[in-house]
Amino acid sequence: MAETNFVDYVKITCRSGKGGAGSAHLHRAKYVPKGGPDGGDGGRGGHIILRGNKNYWTLIHLKYERHIFAGNGGNGSENRSTGKNGEDRIIEVPCGTVVHDAVTGEYLCDITEDKQEVILLKGGRGGLGNWHFRTATNQTPRYAQPGEPMIERQVILELKVLGDVGLVGFPNAGKSTLLSVVSAAKPEIADYPFTTLVPNLGIVEYRDNKSFCMADIPGIIEGASEGKGLGLRFLRHIERNSILLFLVPADTEDPKHEYEVLLNELVQYNPDLADKRKILAISKCDMMDETMMAQMEKLLPADVPHIFFSSVSRWNLDALKDLLWNTINDPSNIVKNITERPLDAEHLNSDDSNEDIDNEEGDIEVDW
Repeated sequence: MAETNFVDYVKITCRSGKGGAGSAHLHRAKYVPKGGPDGGDGGRGGHIILRGNKNYWTLIHLKYERHIFAGNGGNGSENRSTGKNGEDRIIEVPCGTVVHDAVTGEYLCDITEDKQEVILLKGGRGGLGNWHFRTATNQTPRYAQPGEPMIERQVILELKVLGDVGLVGFPNAGKSTLLSVVSAAKPEIADYPFTTLVPNLGIVEYRDNKSFCMADIPGIIEGASEGKGLGLRFLRHIERNSILLFLVPADTEDPKHEYEVLLNELVQYNPDLADKRKILAISKCDMMDETMMAQMEKLLPADVPHIFFSSVSRWNLDALKDLLWNTINDPSNIVKNITERPLDAEHLNSDDSNEDIDNEEGDIEVDW
């Protein structure tokens, strides 16, 4: 199976710098034998800083840099000279990255905007020199503060794709074909399950130079919330989409049941996904006439807006874009980003270098 450069999960060890020690120096000169304390402060240790970068779309640059250490602060010296601050380490990450503690699963921060900076680990403060401790009764203190120690932490960085519309469907439902037709994205398209192994993003052009972002998520099968198929690996990307577009092919036997299975897998993974706006689209409608559509409409769920379209013949694509645009910009469509969901033991113990993928036909081993 073809390799991919898409990496959306890494575990790294970060360490901030320790603060420099303050100086306990006493001033001495040729004609100043008892000049008093003049020890300077220690420098601050370096921070570990996360910075959003819109030009990044994967975490592959961190896959082979598992240890990131900031510089230590310099010690204070005579003449009240402050030590040099430790070098900060800035970690560039794509927008949509969520950070958790690798041991406890605690949510730490979320990077959603370009150039957004978050101090992940603060460097230790530098110690005060003896000049700060002089008093009327102790004019020559011979002690100073040590610097604060470093902080070391293992963190998990998860990338969740940011998109206005998330495509949800079984393998070979026509998600990649739709994305390739309405946008400039060129996902791999083939007539076999699990053609799409990584999320793909495309910008859909709309009227009056407007646009919105569509995300093609790898296919879901029944039992995905329990680890089957591509399992939990890519369900996280659905959490960040404003609305969910469920794709069901026209040749399916029971479209309502297929929609309910897809929705159940999402709810089993995260119950908050049930609150997102949903649209049901019937794909591959090239050979259907109005009578057949009317008969199928009776089998569709009544509480979800639906539309028929064909990506190959481009029939009804404009109506689909109109429906998506109006839903995205509906004032009642309150988007809730799900960022503080704790990681379970499977996430914490998973190996991001490879994983086994189970589907209905057998085992597929993918080397990520």
